[in-house]
Amino acid sequence: MDFRDISLIIHFIGLAMGLGVSFAFMFLGMAAAKLPKEEQVPFTLKTLFIGKMGHIGLVLSVITGLHLMSPYWSSLAERPLLIAKLVLVLVLGALVGMISSNAKKAAKSNAEAHLAKIKTLGTFTFLTALSIVVLAVLSFH
Repeated sequence: MDFRDISLIIHFIGLAMGLGVSFAFMFLGMAAAKLPKEEQVPFTLKTLFIGKMGHIGLVLSVITGLHLMSPYWSSLAERPLLIAKLVLVLVLGALVGMISSNAKKAAKSNAEAHLAKIKTLGTFTFLTALSIVVLAVLSFH
């Protein structure tokens, strides 16, 4: 096993962690919707800690992804799907940052408003992450 194999393994673990958070929040949101109204916000605030796993996964994926990209940097201009994937990784980072900011604000005040923003951003984050996976498969097929 060489360093590239190790990077690929860590990259896939990072992807699982990051995308897993999106799936987890989707199911936790469904669970929260079944709770009495007065329990929904406190429950959801407690689940936001799972987002840390997504941050770790994103960092692992980006660091290992930069290494795994080394054979492709010179031909990047001829790979539009790869360019699109890389752009979406930047978009994903921005979305994760906005969600984190709203999560911190939700813990301090006006939780319902910030949680509503997180829910909307979460939908875009989920779709972006899925698109990244699809583009990765198509780029390296």
